Amino acid sequence: MALNIGDKAPDFKAINDDGEEFKLADHLGNWIVLYFYPKDNTPGCTKEACSFRDNMERITSFNAKVFGVSFDSTNSHTNFKEKHSLNFTLLSDPDKEIAKKYEVFGEKSMFGKTVLGLKRSTFIIDPQGNIRWAKRNVKVDGHVDEVISKLQELQS
Repeated sequence: MALNIGDKAPDFKAINDDGEEFKLADHLGNWIVLYFYPKDNTPGCTKEACSFRDNMERITSFNAKVFGVSFDSTNSHTNFKEKHSLNFTLLSDPDKEIAKKYEVFGEKSMFGKTVLGLKRSTFIIDPQGNIRWAKRNVKVDGHVDEVISKLQELQS
């Protein structure tokens, strides 16, 4: 079953970068930017995370919270967050359960080969928990500006 705009965002539990349980439903009432990225401390993922960090004031001006999800461990997330002074929560999905719910795990091309992995994707979820925007196969450059533009469009 494909996720579509207007669908209820699948709820989930995860462990955050502080080692605490996170539940998506606990954050409803805000706009949520839920982004999936392949791996901590890789060039593209670092660039994307730092772009979210550097634009956090613009994002929060739309009553939005950012949550990043990858298969990395909470320890990896903690180190990644500290190393790059990230100002948002990272969530660990080692069993790929969240990625499967959001249909972002599967075949992708990497260095000319087809591999199974996490597809860089972003979802904007409204305060009622509905998916209002989804971008799959994200290109890092300009992506955060696109997210901010979408938040503005959705709220005007």
